[in-house]
Amino acid sequence: MTLAEFPGPGLSEEQWRLIRSLAVSLSSSQLSWVSGYFAGFDEGTRGRVAAATPQAPEPAAPPQAAARTLTILFGSETGASQDLAATLARRAEDQGLPVRLFDMGAYKVRQLKDEQDLLLISSTHGEGDPPQAAADFFEFLESRKAPRLEQARFSVLALGDSTYERFCEAGRRLDRRLEELGARRFEPRADCDVDYEEPAAAWMGRVLSHFAAGPATPAPTAPAALAARPEPTAFDRKRPFPAAVIDNLVLTGRGSSKETRHLELSLEGSGLTFEPGDALGLHARNDPAVVAALLDAVALSPEAPVSLKGGDLPLGEALESAYEVTAATPRFLEQWAQVTGAAGLKALLGDDGREARSAFLRGHQVIDIVRAFPAPGVAPVTLLAGLRPLQPRLYSIASSPLVAEDEAHLTVSTVRFALHGTPRSGVASGHIADRLGEDATLPAYIQPNPHFRLPEPERPILMIGAGTGVAPFRAFMQHREAQGTPGRSWLVLGERNFRTDFLYQTEWQALLRDQALTRMDVAFSRDGDRKLYVQHRLLEHAAEVYAWIEDGACVYVCGDAARLAPDVHEALATILVEQGRLSREDAEERLRGLAREHRYQRDVY
Repeated sequence: MTLAEFPGPGLSEEQWRLIRSLAVSLSSSQLSWVSGYFAGFDEGTRGRVAAATPQAPEPAAPPQAAARTLTILFGSETGASQDLAATLARRAEDQGLPVRLFDMGAYKVRQLKDEQDLLLISSTHGEGDPPQAAADFFEFLESRKAPRLEQARFSVLALGDSTYERFCEAGRRLDRRLEELGARRFEPRADCDVDYEEPAAAWMGRVLSHFAAGPATPAPTAPAALAARPEPTAFDRKRPFPAAVIDNLVLTGRGSSKETRHLELSLEGSGLTFEPGDALGLHARNDPAVVAALLDAVALSPEAPVSLKGGDLPLGEALESAYEVTAATPRFLEQWAQVTGAAGLKALLGDDGREARSAFLRGHQVIDIVRAFPAPGVAPVTLLAGLRPLQPRLYSIASSPLVAEDEAHLTVSTVRFALHGTPRSGVASGHIADRLGEDATLPAYIQPNPHFRLPEPERPILMIGAGTGVAPFRAFMQHREAQGTPGRSWLVLGERNFRTDFLYQTEWQALLRDQALTRMDVAFSRDGDRKLYVQHRLLEHAAEVYAWIEDGACVYVCGDAARLAPDVHEALATILVEQGRLSREDAEERLRGLAREHRYQRDVY
């Protein structure tokens, strides 16, 4: 038992609780003063406080640090966790609390054993994985190397997407593991869906209420934390800029099995700036035909008034601009089961129905559910209660500001498929392909991606991408060519067919001709008898890939998270084993080391 855990002779549980609560909120100088204060009490002087009270010490200059430290750690994939962490840090400093703010990817895990108050904010990537930049932090925390944390208190804010079965799993993993390590949870974890703003703000208020106000002048924040904070701009996610369409054309050729478009938007007058590797967030609108079909299925008028935060809107307009009306979520399923009382829907709820629920949601959109389980004449407010707010879609920017000033270019794959005999399309890609006129605008904002950045000019780069994953590499090469960068560059590009799907073919050829692009290898998966992908090209040229890595190259991967990313990772590990004569375990550690050095960066979705 430590001294802090010893309750003292004759103290009740309530007295001990009050003493511990006071002690953890005091600075070292305050603890010294209180110690002297209580030392002045004895049987003969109890009640004569003034006579027993020692003089308060003169304030030191500079002020001493608080006895307990408050550290905020965030793991972010698209920037939401980072923005929330920066907001939390500002609120804590406004309350007079000294605070340190770190990206989990930049945090020195050896500091963990000394932390006292921890606030952690993490999104979930894919099916329960942590953000890529936070992977090492999670691995350390969940390993046997993690220290005991009995001295620490913590609370977790978990961000997720309820369309995924393992909703908020990364945050839940942090919450479970910190408890296992002995840390005390002083505020329950908050799980947030994509409409996270209000519940996140409420969680911040609750956690900060546990801390007494500090001095009027906040203590300085660590330089690493300051560097992580985004600078405020006039236009952002909540206040997007109306970007005018400059060009919107189909890149793929006639006869292609897919449609990929090149979209150019004007940012002139916005003040928005970005770097190669950043993304553009687009606030698209739902297809009016889908909204009309939904309203018809529930027998509601598009003119029915509904109240939103921004004021009253007709129901049809609200559904087009403010709500997700295609992808169904567990939240909608639960709400619609209550509305209809349908036994078939109720059977999908709860843990017992998890697998069946996942399969059902993959095969049914909102319109399919309301048609199969009708509730004609349902109140508009009841319909909206199960729908999530319509979220912006993120696209990697495919241009450099050095080449296309005040513009942002995007490479967009149009999502089209059939479901229950009805053609469907993606919300944003369908909007761009089918309903974006020449004089149209799209509300847009910049989403920084600090974990996908070009290195110093002299360093070689190896870029691996398939499909629209070539978008940031177009920006990379435009930027390097405009700067006259001396570093070598190698592009490994994958698509379906050479004749119809060679995206930006003439641009790559011009870069090769001008020696701005050192080398390019292509893999067209459907041109031959055998499927050929980018990972096969890497293995074919394993010796050269290894030589580039040994020569200090940065490796970039962009594209599909479910197939491309793990397949390329497996190929790179195999190359390190075979060419570097490493064990598989050592090869994985080498890749983790490259990631820590920012030499292995992935932008996958």
